[in-house]
Amino acid sequence: MPMINRIRSLFASMDTPDAPDPGRDDIDKRLAAAVLLVEAGALDGGFGDQERTAMNAILTREFELTAEELETLVAEAAEVQNESNHLVRFTRAIKDAYPLEERVVVIEMLWEIVYADGILHDYEANLLRRVSGLLYVPDRDQGEARKRVLGRISPSTEQKT
Repeated sequence: MPMINRIRSLFASMDTPDAPDPGRDDIDKRLAAAVLLVEAGALDGGFGDQERTAMNAILTREFELTAEELETLVAEAAEVQNESNHLVRFTRAIKDAYPLEERVVVIEMLWEIVYADGILHDYEANLLRRVSGLLYVPDRDQGEARKRVLGRISPSTEQKT
């Protein structure tokens, strides 16, 4: 089944309250994480080249995607994010299927996106707090994820909170 059909079937089943659990198919984490990354990248007023470049690199690195898979995933994530008004179904897909260590990786991915432009905006910081809570990632693990990301990026990164 082509990837785009698997993505669509996942979210079609998630829209139905009595639908069976989609299981631990990697695509659910990929799309859910990509949607959260798109949301984080757009919070500071736009999804610029820096955020887009960071997102593509993160998704390729974390999920070992081909260029075609990346393009399909990003397009679908942008469409789903644009049509959604809440994050719960995306965080639930990740929380229910993956252990804490993998949820912390998602938090690190989000920190990379919000710092891609070198500035942490208030809305971005708020999103990370909310998503961390929805993913049941303890504050300590979330803070350590942030520190790891800050250690990997340019020392000129500012903080505006």
